[in-house]
Amino acid sequence: MSIIEKAANKLVHNDPASRPEAAVANVAMEKPASRIEAAMQREHAQAASGALATRADVDSEADAVAATSMRVEIDLKRLARMGGVTPDAERSQVAEEFRLIKRPLLANAFGHGGAAVRNGNLIMVTSALPGEGKSFCSLNLAISIATEMERTVLLVDADVARPRLPEYLGIRAGKGLLDVLQDPSLELSEVMLRTNIPKLSLLPAGYLYKHGTELLASSAMSRLVADLANRYPDRVIIFDSPPLLSTSEASVLATHMGQIVMVVEAEKTSQEAVKDALNQLASCEVIGMVLNKATAVLGNDNYYGYYGTYGK
Repeated sequence: MSIIEKAANKLVHNDPASRPEAAVANVAMEKPASRIEAAMQREHAQAASGALATRADVDSEADAVAATSMRVEIDLKRLARMGGVTPDAERSQVAEEFRLIKRPLLANAFGHGGAAVRNGNLIMVTSALPGEGKSFCSLNLAISIATEMERTVLLVDADVARPRLPEYLGIRAGKGLLDVLQDPSLELSEVMLRTNIPKLSLLPAGYLYKHGTELLASSAMSRLVADLANRYPDRVIIFDSPPLLSTSEASVLATHMGQIVMVVEAEKTSQEAVKDALNQLASCEVIGMVLNKATAVLGNDNYYGYYGTYGK
């Protein structure tokens, strides 16, 4: 499933845009932590140092609250074969392309070389229409940023009607975003998934409720987003959003974001659809464009290349 555009004229090979085989993963349940907030702080500290929790860490706090932490084991070799970025791989063209994509995002988020964008660590990846490859782009971008020395990443599956991230990762996700929004007593730390990529965590979409998508436009979502933005200053939160022209919730979610990456499928998505989608993003200060599934011109079936103008 390729990505991208000609602005930097970076050509690459591989096409994960077709429906990939899910990477095999194992889910490990860990014993309850004593306090939910302490568990989140420990998870962040371990991620920042590149360390995973030990059994002793968990056992020492097993006498209190029934908050269950979960960890997923992603098969990185399978992920690489389906065209994804992996932290343990040799330098690859797709990894280089996502390095180019993340640089302006990180600069805007943390003020490298200039003033930081407000809520710049909140990044929404979306598209005009379904099927343009935004979920796979979200995943690759999150993994690429997770390789940074000073950053941790939370990947949020906010496409609650059609969640794709569990399929790509090969996991069966349970409770998640919608459950936290629906149940005020449910803590974020109870549904977050830690991964074997030490600085990457996942917040699944959760179980689908009758009016689940409306929860994305609720005051509970506003409070959650604000909390995520401010809890850890070094964390980047990437939202895999619903398509802009399929639901109204995507445009509401965009109002909370500091930066937006819009994925456009080459030779399929019309210019009119792109313009209509961009019209719904007037509140966001910074918008980037990614041309996905572009046909190569130099002999390869598909290519990756960095997107064009970044910013409004």
